[in-house]
Amino acid sequence: MWSVLGGAAAAGAVVALVLTLVVPGDDGTDDRGGRGTGPASASADSPASTPSALRTGETGETGAPAPPDEASEAVTEPPDGYEVHADEEGFTIARPEGWVREELPSEYGMGVVNYRSSDGGLRLQVYQVAEASPDASFELFLSDATPKADGFRQLSLETLDDGDFTGSRLEYLVDSIKGEPDIGPWHVVDERFLAADGEVYAIAAYGADADGREDERELLRTALGHFCPPSTTCAPATGDQ
Repeated sequence: MWSVLGGAAAAGAVVALVLTLVVPGDDGTDDRGGRGTGPASASADSPASTPSALRTGETGETGAPAPPDEASEAVTEPPDGYEVHADEEGFTIARPEGWVREELPSEYGMGVVNYRSSDGGLRLQVYQVAEASPDASFELFLSDATPKADGFRQLSLETLDDGDFTGSRLEYLVDSIKGEPDIGPWHVVDERFLAADGEVYAIAAYGADADGREDERELLRTALGHFCPPSTTCAPATGDQ
C-alpha cells in the first residue's frame, strides 16, 4: 500500500484548495469540470481505508504513520484484479485492470480523472479540492446553495481526523447521473484528504446501489491505499491486508 500521509497531514482532509470536484448539479450532471463542492466518501459502518505507509514529500519530510487500525491493512501489492497505475497527471493510484481513463478540464489544479469499467457501471474519480477543510467542503456541498442530482440521499458523513491523519468521507445515493448509464440509484463514496505534497485531493467511487455497497467501498479503499500525489516519493508499506 502507498501512504497518503506526509509532512503536514495525512490522507483524508481538505486544506485550502479550490474545489474542482464533480458535483451532481441540478441537471443531474456529475462532472467536476469547474469550481464547486463535491461529495466525500463517508461510510460510517464500512469506512474506506487510509494509506498507512510512511511517505516522503518534496521537502524531504517523512510523513507520520496512519492510525493503528489502518496500518495493519497496508500491503505492498494491490489485490488481485487491480494494478498500480502511474497517471498522466503525475499521481499514482491502484485501479482495476483494464479500466478506461477519461480526463475533464478543471478550474483548479490537475484535471479531473475518471477510470471506468467496460460497461460504465463502476467509476473511480480523482480530483483536487479547495475548501479550507473537509467539513467546510461538505457543509457547502450539502447546503441548499449547491444543487443536487435527483433523489440525493445522504447515508453518512464522517470525520476521519486522528492525530496526523486528517480527512472526511461522505456516502450518499442519487437516482441518476447525467451522462452515466441508467443503472438505477447510484451509490457514491467520496473521500477528501491532505496529501504529502500539501495539496488536497479527493477520490470517489461510483456504482449501482442494487448490487450492494461493498464494491464501491472496496474500490475506494484500494485506490486510497496506493495513492501517491504528483512530484512526491511514496514509500510502500508492509503488513497484512
